[in-house]
Amino acid sequence: MRSISRRTVLAATAGAVAAPTVSAATAAAADATTAPSAGRQAASGPNPVLRTDLLTRVTPRNNWLVTAVAVQYAHRIDLRGGTVPPTAFQVRATVGGQTAARTVTRVYSNASAEVDDRSRPGRPGDRLIVELDPNDSNARASGTDPLPLDRAYSVKQVADVRTPEGEPVLEAGPFAHRNDDVITPVVDDFAARSFTDSAGFELDFRLYQPAGFIRKPQTRTRYPLVITLHGGGEVADNNMTQLTSNRIAVTFAKPERQRRNPAFVLSPQIPLPRPMDGADGTDWTDAKVQAALIELIDTFVREHSHNVDTDRLYLVGLSSGGRGIYSLLAERPEVFAAALPTAGWGDAATMDRITHIPIWADHSVDDPVVPYREGRFGNPGTWTLMNALETAGARVSRGEWANDLPKAEFEARSRALLRQARATRSHVLFTSYTAGTTPVNPHLSWAQTYENDVVIDWLFAQSR
Repeated sequence: MRSISRRTVLAATAGAVAAPTVSAATAAAADATTAPSAGRQAASGPNPVLRTDLLTRVTPRNNWLVTAVAVQYAHRIDLRGGTVPPTAFQVRATVGGQTAARTVTRVYSNASAEVDDRSRPGRPGDRLIVELDPNDSNARASGTDPLPLDRAYSVKQVADVRTPEGEPVLEAGPFAHRNDDVITPVVDDFAARSFTDSAGFELDFRLYQPAGFIRKPQTRTRYPLVITLHGGGEVADNNMTQLTSNRIAVTFAKPERQRRNPAFVLSPQIPLPRPMDGADGTDWTDAKVQAALIELIDTFVREHSHNVDTDRLYLVGLSSGGRGIYSLLAERPEVFAAALPTAGWGDAATMDRITHIPIWADHSVDDPVVPYREGRFGNPGTWTLMNALETAGARVSRGEWANDLPKAEFEARSRALLRQARATRSHVLFTSYTAGTTPVNPHLSWAQTYENDVVIDWLFAQSR
């Protein structure tokens, strides 16, 4: 949920009871004015807490984590160049019935409820950002489903905060503050929707709409449409974990990417009870699911006929989502402009239908869940599918490197593979990740895929 201003008077009153106060010596000065100078707020009197929000983040490898707490005060906080020691605040989380401390790593002021990733973070503002160690064992924001995080965290100031000159900024107090809300950047910008197809089958989905379209819905500007297909672990009824379990949809909606490539992002979720009637026992090849997905895409494009660029429909998916891509491309070979299937598998006999479609596939050589060559349920993995594409007439450009390379080196390898593809007039690229180099689990080969600007730039450059 997004942080909003609400019940300001009530919040201020409640905060005045529980918030830390500045020294009594300056209280009279605070009473003397109702609008103290923002630049002098550090020593101007009591500064009540108005609200406390959890800041969460969808990460490439560790999924959805609580990474900070934002404490909003009634007045601007000016540390006069000073810093706040992490030991000044204690944070405790109650998750899954267990209460335990979180590790505070940095504290700084800011003008908004967001983490500042700079090495010297912070600026004067009305919030303190209390950053937390993402490696804490209780840092997760979800398991199979999102965890109940409303009021699950408490934050308490346990030491005074002062300027470098010793002037009081905030004094420690006896009360802890519970979080009022949960803020997840980018994810909060996706609208929650559902679609029931002509057969009565319902798919929940999330939709990101580009800023230009939101500002001017009557515009005739046409935007690409990115359809993301989640993996088998995200089959659920929460209409959330297809966004938060992996950085697939978030990649295409984050502000820096939308500035470069504004696009609609459509992220459906397969519901429970788990459909498994597909030809090889997978969800996206389930006849009911695939029919509903095709109808959803067709309906969305029709309803946004003035604003969707039908020559730039892209499929992106991982694991069983990659399986869904190969199946959907073969089912609708004239619809999609390009695809990014990761750690997928498919039907080699259908590869002759999709030789014209630009594809950049990747897979870990030592994947134990979806074997690189053998695949699953009797249908082969990516290596074998790429061979089948070649046999059918497509040129395939191949590269192999470690999946744990630093981002710059990883992208340099991708750039070299792309140069090779262009030199040979190939529109099918295949990246293999050397055994033993995919962090956490060899199946999770996608952790770098969607952080790779070379690959994403390539995708948006494709058009039918």
